[in-house]
Amino acid sequence: MSDRTASSLVVRPGQGEALRNPVGGSIEVKALGEQTGGALSAFQTEAAPGEGPPLHAHDDTHEAIYFLEGTFRVRLEDDVQEAPAGTFFFVPKDVPHTWQNSGDTPGRLLVLFSPASVGMEQFFQQFAATTTGSGAETFAELAPAAGMRVLGPPLAVSHPI
Repeated sequence: MSDRTASSLVVRPGQGEALRNPVGGSIEVKALGEQTGGALSAFQTEAAPGEGPPLHAHDDTHEAIYFLEGTFRVRLEDDVQEAPAGTFFFVPKDVPHTWQNSGDTPGRLLVLFSPASVGMEQFFQQFAATTTGSGAETFAELAPAAGMRVLGPPLAVSHPI
C-alpha cells in the first residue's frame, strides 16, 4: 500500500488508457494504484466470445469482477457457475479462479484489484505491448512478475460448453 493519501477520481467513458486484452477485445484503465493511494486498481474489460483467462490465482491481491454485459461462466476452485450480466464475483487472494465469455457477442466486465496491484497493472500494459507469441504463452510468461500463478487451462478447455 502506498504512503500517499487517496484522492477523488472521476474517469468518464473513453478517458482511460486503452489496452489490448489478453482474452481478445480491449481494456480501459479506470484507476491505477498511484491514483488511489494504493487502495485499488480498476479496469473495464471487453472479452471476445468464448474467451477467458487460464485458471489462475493472485498471490497478494483480492479480485472482484462485476459482469456488466453479456453471458459468462465463472470457476472458483472446482465450482463452475453461470454468471449473467449483473453477477458480482469476489475472489480472495490465493483462490484458484477463472471466467469465460460463454455468449455469442463480446461481453463487458469491471475488474477491481484490492489492494492496488502494480503487478497486474504492468501485466496488462506489457501484454498489450507484446506482438509475438500466442496469447496463452504471453499470459503464462508475464504472470509470475504480476504475482499471479497459472494453475490450469481456460474454462473453454477444462469445461467445454
